[in-house]
Formats: sequence, structure tokens, C-alpha cells
Amino acid sequence: MRITVAQLNPVVGDLSGNLDRIEHLLAGEAADSDLLVLPELYLTGYPPFGLLEKEWFRQQAVAALERLRSISARYRQTAILVGAPTPTEAGTGMDWYNSALLYAGGELLWTQHKATLPAYDLFNEAAYFQPGQPAPVVTINGKRLGVFIGEDLWALSSATQEELKPSSLLTELAVQTGLIINLAAYPYYCGWEEKLYRFGAACAQRFRIPFLFVNQVGANEETIFCGQSLLFDGDGNTRYVAPAFQEAVAAVDLEPETSSGEASTPPPRPTARRMVYDALVLGIRDYARKTGFTKAVVGLSGGIDSALVCCLAAEALGPKNVLAVTMPSPYSSVGSVEDSRVLAQNLGIDFHVIPITTFLQSFLTGLRPYIGHQNDPGDTTEENLQARIRTNILLAFSNKYGYLVLTAGNKSELMVGYCTLGGADLSGGLAVLADVPKTMVYELAMEANREREVIPEAIIAKPPSAELRPNQLDQDTLPPLPHPRPDFGALS
Repeated sequence: MRITVAQLNPVVGDLSGNLDRIEHLLAGEAADSDLLVLPELYLTGYPPFGLLEKEWFRQQAVAALERLRSISARYRQTAILVGAPTPTEAGTGMDWYNSALLYAGGELLWTQHKATLPAYDLFNEAAYFQPGQPAPVVTINGKRLGVFIGEDLWALSSATQEELKPSSLLTELAVQTGLIINLAAYPYYCGWEEKLYRFGAACAQRFRIPFLFVNQVGANEETIFCGQSLLFDGDGNTRYVAPAFQEAVAAVDLEPETSSGEASTPPPRPTARRMVYDALVLGIRDYARKTGFTKAVVGLSGGIDSALVCCLAAEALGPKNVLAVTMPSPYSSVGSVEDSRVLAQNLGIDFHVIPITTFLQSFLTGLRPYIGHQNDPGDTTEENLQARIRTNILLAFSNKYGYLVLTAGNKSELMVGYCTLGGADLSGGLAVLADVPKTMVYELAMEANREREVIPEAIIAKPPSAELRPNQLDQDTLPPLPHPRPDFGALS
């Protein structure tokens, strides 16, 4: 049985565009396949949650399912297995199921509704979907397949590196079917790929049956999906690995002798550090693309956080689409400005220096009758004014020229509130490092320098400082962080 695995990056809410991709595949790369498989909720993109509450979107979704049936009728040679929301009957609970649909020859042959609905954090499916009942077996072209949606497969078994504890249903399916398929939209986190590899290999070895994971790729706001779809044979060997953080379409076959070279030779697995780096690049690229931005501006302070954001943005959008603005205050060191200049030159991005001393003096003069006096030594009020002045400058570039403002505050600082409300570390369109601890920032800087020195060594080596008062260091307020060594790299 020849299967086309379509690891695609859908746009949430763009039902027409997502359907166009299916039709394009059926007319091209999937034309010779028995089955085209797409990820969980591919039709709407994952997650579509707020849209599901709109009546107009319900009408569009129903129309999209009808168009999908028509597409299946035109391309009768290839069946389509796709994730999509389907309406429930009135008065049965929630308005939608999270479903897997099998179309062939213009007919809807089979429907499976997801039963295990996560009820936490960003993936609160229980607030939008009605749980279904397990009915995972379907027959196509004489092959019996077991199909699961997302967490339904994980709920039926628990996998560790040492053992797999299967449910009776999963055991029965291993006997009844020739392949288990998991339609998924698994979000990426550091270490996720190791868990998926262990789980897939353990399932395949335990049941002596191939396992196919088809995962969504792409970023939607703060959620990133890495793709990395996988096929394991019945011995637990990896038969196909889709690339991480990019779209991929590949034909795989359940018979080893008929598998293509692409499907039978998995690419080398990237390091964990590289995976995090690529995830952040994809996050910037997709956020910009899906919101209509083509270029970005970064406040480049001379510190390691903003330096890393510039590197990520240049790779995501291209150097010619990134502007770095250094805004020295009376307390900024000459080295910070010059280090920023060198970084911009290394990356080939545009670079402006806009001193804020004049702006700061104007603010202080205007506010002196109300919050200070001539000999006031100052406190965090004056420090925060500098951060907010920088925000206004960056947002001015955004308003005037359409730049996406990327902020550089890291998770360690944000978790303890070491930031300025309304300041440049909080105000922007996308907080690139908001889920990256400071220690990992150093590791990712090493990754940016893996082929040549892009981030100057002086930026990596200097003690972190906001440079908002004389001789200020972050560790004056925060606990000291481990300082990077030349071989620093716990994620490598």
C-alpha cells in the first residue's frame, strides 16, 4: 500500500487555502498513491478554537467538507485521510467533534471522533469539542488500518524507555490491522522528539506492526509544531523521518522492497540545541508570514539576548528584511554600541544608532515639578523612562514602515519581573525568547556561532547589564547565572 505523508503547515482559518493544498497534492505528488494522509485538524489548522464559536465559520466549515467530497470525486485514484472539525447534532453537548475523515471516490467512507480531549493550557479542546467513542478500524484497498487522533493513542498506552503498557483495545488492533496511523498536532518542546522516537519504536516492537505518525508543522502565535512525522516498521526500525520545522511530502510503502530511497534512509537527527534554534526561527517566520509582515525591527542593546534575536530574525526573514536599532543612553558603554555595530555587519542587516539622552533629558525636565528635583539622585523611575523611550522609537519604525517589533526579554527575567512595563523588553509584536531561560540563551548563541563568529565574543563574555544606571549589573538584582565556558553546551 502506497501512502503519501503530507506534513503541511496550514493557516488557521484559511479553509479554502488549506483545501487548495490537498487538491494540488492529489494532482501531483500523491497522484500515484493509494492514500493521502494529513495531520489532525488540518482543514482548519490547529488550533482553530475561537473560530469554532462563530456561526459564519461553522457555515464555511460545512461548505469546506462538501468541497472536500467533490475533490475526492475528481481524484478517485487516491483516498484522503484528513483531520477536520465536524458539527455535532443540536443539543448533544459541544458544537463540534475533532474528527478524522476518510474520503474515497467522492464518498465519505468513515469517520472517527477524538475521545481524549486535553483540558489544559493552550490546548483546551474540552472547551470546544464533544468527545467521541473509539472506532478506530477502517478498511481501504483490502488493508485494515487503525487510526487515532492525537492523544487518543497516548491514552491507550503508556510508553517509557523501559516498557510499554498497552490497553486491551490497542492489543486487539495490533492483531486486526496492518498499520496504526496517528493524525497529530503535537506542539514542540525541547526533548519532545526523543519521547516520540521512544514511543513509536516501543509500540512497533511490542505489537510487531508498523506505526505512522503524521504531525502538523508550523507556528501559530506562541505554539510551534515541529512536524518530524515518523514511520516505524514492525521491528521498531525507523523507515521514514520527515524533516523538522519544514513542510515535507513523501511516499512511503508498507513493503520494504518497494519503499523509495527518500523514505528508507532517514536523515541525520539534529542536535537538541539545533532543534530549539530552528523552532525559534520558524516561530518568527510563521508569525510574520501569517500576520502579513515581511520585515522586523529589533532594539539591539549590545547584550546577548537582543544579539540572539537579531540572528534568529535574519535567518527567518532574510538579512535585508531586518533592522537593528541601538539606542544608547548616558549609561551605555562604548563597547555595547560598537559590539552591536559589529554584529549587524556580520549579519548583513541594516543598523541605526539613535541616542536617547536628549529624549531622556526632555522627560526629566518636564516631570521635575511633579516627581523630582534638581538634586534628585533618581531611582527605577528614571531607569524605566529609558526603556519606555526605546519602545516609542521602535514602535515609530513599526508605524511608519511596517516593521514587526521583536522583543528580547528572556524567560528567566520575565518570570521574576526583571523588566519594564511598557519597556522595550515587553512591548512589541512577538516576544521571541519569552520561553527561553537565560542559560539556554547562551547555548543558542553558541549555535549561532557554530560556523563562524557572528555574535562577537565580547557580547557573550560580558556580564549581563541593563545599562540604565552607572556600573549596573543584572546580578546586582538577580541571582548570578552560570557563566558560559567555551565548551558550554548541555543541549548539544
